[in-house]
Amino acid sequence: MKIKKEQLTPTTVKLSVAAEPDELGPLKKAVVEQLGTNVKVSGFRAGKAPAHLIEKQLDSSSLQTEFLDTAINQLFTAAVRQQKLRPVAQPNIAISKFVPFTTLEFTAELSVIGDITLADYKHLKLAPKKAEVTAKDVQAVVDTLRTRAAERKAVTRAAKLGDEVIVDFVGTRVKTKETLEGGSATDHKLVLGSNSFIPGFEEGLVGMKAGDSKDLPLTFPKDYGAADLQGAKVTFAVTVKGVNELVEPKFDDAFAATLGPFKTVAEAKAGIKKDLMVERERENQAEYENDLITQLAEKSDIALPEALVEEEIDRMEEEEKRNLTYRGQTWQEHLEAEGVTAEEHRARQRLMAEKRVKGGLVLAEVAELEAISVSPEELEVRIMLLKNQYPDPTMQLELDKPENRRDINNRLMTEKTLDKLKQYTSVKS
Repeated sequence: MKIKKEQLTPTTVKLSVAAEPDELGPLKKAVVEQLGTNVKVSGFRAGKAPAHLIEKQLDSSSLQTEFLDTAINQLFTAAVRQQKLRPVAQPNIAISKFVPFTTLEFTAELSVIGDITLADYKHLKLAPKKAEVTAKDVQAVVDTLRTRAAERKAVTRAAKLGDEVIVDFVGTRVKTKETLEGGSATDHKLVLGSNSFIPGFEEGLVGMKAGDSKDLPLTFPKDYGAADLQGAKVTFAVTVKGVNELVEPKFDDAFAATLGPFKTVAEAKAGIKKDLMVERERENQAEYENDLITQLAEKSDIALPEALVEEEIDRMEEEEKRNLTYRGQTWQEHLEAEGVTAEEHRARQRLMAEKRVKGGLVLAEVAELEAISVSPEELEVRIMLLKNQYPDPTMQLELDKPENRRDINNRLMTEKTLDKLKQYTSVKS
C-alpha cells in the first residue's frame, strides 16, 4: 500500500492511498466467501463450494460494492494506523481509480487531533482552597431549619421582612416583551429576607397585602449565573395571594433532638458544622480539579479539531433540550424566550465547548504520557458499586450497556489522570 499524506490544516489531513494488487486478492476472496455463505452450488453444501464457483453465482455489481466497502475500510484503517493519526470524525472518501479487484486508489480527507504541545504538567502551581466553616455559616443553617419548622399563621396585615408570602408572578423581558424562561410561578411560597430572588424582588413585596398586585421593574445582576440574563432589565407582574407570619421554634435541646442523633444544641451545631465541612471540601475539590485542567489547557498549545467542538456543542444542546422537556418547554419556545436564533445559540455555546474539548485533550495526553489505563477489574468493581447504589433492575441493565460501560470507563480514566496531576502539584520542591 502506498500512502501520501497532505496536511491541509493543523487538524485536517488528506490521505491518498493506492493498494497493491497482492493486497486486493485476499480481500476479494474474503468478500466472496462472506457473500457465498448461503449460495448453493450444485454438488456442494451451501457455503462449501470453491470461491471461483461461488463468484459465478454472485451479482457482479453487489460483489464490487461489497468489495469496495471492505477494501476501503481496511486500507483506510491501516493507513491511519501507519501514519499515527487520531481521527475525530468520519472521513470524506473519494475513489480516484478502480479496476475491479486489481487496482484501487482513493483519497480520504479527515479531521484529526493535531499536534499537542503539552505544558509542563509536573510543575503546575495550584493548591486547593482550605475548607472553612464559620459560626455564621452554622447559624445560617440553624435559621433555615427553624424557618422550615416554623408554624404558619395567616395574617391580614401588610407583609414585612421575615413573613412568608404566597405569590403568583410572571417575568417579562423589557426589551423583547417576551416571557422570561423559568421566571413565572403560581402559589409560590417565599420568605421575605431569605435572598432567594434577585435584589429588589423580596424588598418590593414588603408592604403588600393579600390581594394586592404590582409590577416590579428590576435588573438582573451583572454576575448572574445565566449569561443571557446578566444585566437584563425585566418586569415582574406580582400578585400576593396570602401572608403568613412565621412563629419559629426555639433552638433548644428538644428541637436539636428532632434534627438527628443529638441530645443538646451543642451536639446539633457540631453535627451541622461537620456536614458543612464535608460539603465545602467536596466543592473545593471539584473547583480545584476544574482549575487544574483549565490551567493546563491554557498553558498548552492545542489546535482544536472543529468536528470535536461541534460534537461537544451538540452534546450540550441535547442535555439542555432534555432539561427543557422535563420543564414542559419546547426548544423553539426556549430560543424565543432568549431572543436568539438556533445559530446564535450555538455560537454562544462555542466558548464553553472549546474549553471542555481542550480539557479532554490535555487529560488524554497526560494519560498517554503517564501510561494510565483502566483495568477490566477496576471497571467491574466500579460497575458493581454503582449497581449497589441503584438496585432497580432496569438501571442495572442500563449499566451493562456497552455505551454506558464506555462512559464509566472514561470517567475512571479521568479520575485516575486527575489523581496523577494532583500528585505532581502536591509535591513540594
